[in-house]
Amino acid sequence: MRIGVLALQGDFDAHRRRLEELGAEVVLVKKPEQLDSVDGLVIPGGESGTFLKLLGEEGFEKLKKFVRLKPTFGTCAGAILLAAEVENPKQQGLGAIDIGIRRNAYGRQIDSSIREGKFVSGLNRELARLPLEMVFIRAPKIERVGAAVEVIATEGKDDDPVAVREGNVMAATFHPELSDDTRLHQAFLDLCRNKNVADHR
Repeated sequence: MRIGVLALQGDFDAHRRRLEELGAEVVLVKKPEQLDSVDGLVIPGGESGTFLKLLGEEGFEKLKKFVRLKPTFGTCAGAILLAAEVENPKQQGLGAIDIGIRRNAYGRQIDSSIREGKFVSGLNRELARLPLEMVFIRAPKIERVGAAVEVIATEGKDDDPVAVREGNVMAATFHPELSDDTRLHQAFLDLCRNKNVADHR
């Protein structure tokens, strides 16, 4: 199983290291045609507007087709790219997951923080009992969750959704690659593995 990490900007190398620690073969994706050779894709943090510029029209269209067919996991700016609706300001997205998201809702770079959240689904009960460390850097906030979207993890007294899934697409507003907790990346690899098995039946 080969997992791609979109390597245009952001800390893509931290995702590569984490995925390799968990046993995945990782490809750093820098050209659209490399998407043909991977079974799943991680879109890292960075700046979502810059991602769009670096992708270009051809790369954007290729990525749009990919996320409809194969497992994709977006973190921070990656979550913004995957969202159906983006505010602050409005921005074109891939529309791969039915959420409304607000950019920089947790503040500027100086307001970055490490918080403790919790899993609410998508993992076995034993793992879900353990708190989840979350690194927020200029993080977006999920303000609307569609009916078909499953909330995986929440944070804060209002249980704000911070990790979600719809079909083969996962999104997180924080940076799991900067924490020692591997559960979210493992959940994504499980998703890729299950999809791979289903496709080859």
